[in-house]
Amino acid sequence: MKLIVLDRDGVINEDSDAFIKSPEEWRLLPASAEAIAALTRARYQVVVVTNQSGIARGLFNLGTLNRIHEKMQREVGNAGGRIDAIFYCPHGPDDGCECRKPKPGMFQDIERRLQIKLTGVPAIGDSLRDLQAAQAVGARAILVRTGKGAKTEKTLVQAPLAEPVEVFDDLAAAVDALLSQ
Repeated sequence: MKLIVLDRDGVINEDSDAFIKSPEEWRLLPASAEAIAALTRARYQVVVVTNQSGIARGLFNLGTLNRIHEKMQREVGNAGGRIDAIFYCPHGPDDGCECRKPKPGMFQDIERRLQIKLTGVPAIGDSLRDLQAAQAVGARAILVRTGKGAKTEKTLVQAPLAEPVEVFDDLAAAVDALLSQ
């Protein structure tokens, strides 16, 4: 099985420091749906892993998160792509859970549910915590410069991670490189 793990905000859609609190605020990044469609055509299973502390903060509820994800699925589907699963952490930064990235709980949940090790599986994110969670399970951490990625790239120069990280301008560029290997 070919598998890829994607962060949501800043990778697939525009990010916001004020949180994505409604389907109306959720907007695709250019070429991200087409990149997921290319993965679908290449027979990848696409899994999204996303921190959603807006739930714990009372900014939106689970019903709203589901509507946001329905919009994401619909827009990706309109481009010919498919997201096979969405894992999310609804907890706040101080809740002490094991699922909130940079902890690897959601990645470990994927391993349990799919009965697969994520060693070497591409995991694309735009923040340091995305990369740290991926590397904690041996996944291949890939950074995109969209969202918080350009800022994250600068921090990696000063404090590199244990394993090297590939860096691309956006999801489309990362997927092009992955599919050309």
